[in-house]
Amino acid sequence: MANIEQVQPRKGPSLAVQGGMLLVVTAAAISMGWMSGGYLKGVGAPPTVPAAPENQGKTEQQAAAEQPGVGPTLVVLAPITTNIASPADTWIRMEVSVVYDGPQPQAMSDDIHQDLLALVRTLKMHQIEGASGYQHLKADLEERASIRSQGHAKQVLIRTLLLE
Repeated sequence: MANIEQVQPRKGPSLAVQGGMLLVVTAAAISMGWMSGGYLKGVGAPPTVPAAPENQGKTEQQAAAEQPGVGPTLVVLAPITTNIASPADTWIRMEVSVVYDGPQPQAMSDDIHQDLLALVRTLKMHQIEGASGYQHLKADLEERASIRSQGHAKQVLIRTLLLE
């Protein structure tokens, strides 16, 4: 005769313990959601500083515009239209703007424009395909602009990019 072991079913946690744990996890999720919403809405943000008496009634941008040399400056460059390196019969038209940390001479914008034109002429189609290609192109343009302006160019905004 074979020995038959008595197999006893294992007991898990009781329904009361499971229900209690469900309530604890639910309360934690609700409180985390409430705290995240408050953070995103700025409930915990420090109070704003009141405007100076001489700037009463003016917006922040208007006050910065009246003070020369303060704040970022956006300069629209002339459109770049040229053919790319490969395939040679593909033309590119790109309109860009440069954000400077302050007002800069026009000669600097012209130098950046010529440098970006030289960069675009060396591009190959496979380098600018897809989202990652666009990101690499933008990073290269920003790096060239920053080097040419000795760090004054903070960002290059690609307004239009057309390949034909």
